[in-house]
Amino acid sequence: MTDTVNAFGRQSGESDDVVSAVDTIDGGRHLVVADITRDDAWLAMDSARTVSLDEWR
Repeated sequence: MTDTVNAFGRQSGESDDVVSAVDTIDGGRHLVVADITRDDAWLAMDSARTVSLDEWR
């Protein structure tokens, strides 16, 4: 996975399927959120700057 994203236009689908995972990018842990029904529809953020689910609730 690369750490850059290029927009390729808008795509439409009948359903969205969003998943998340923690992955190592450039030696650091990142939270990756992706819509797996679309090409190149993901974002990654430093996991140290994210809010845990317990804190969010």
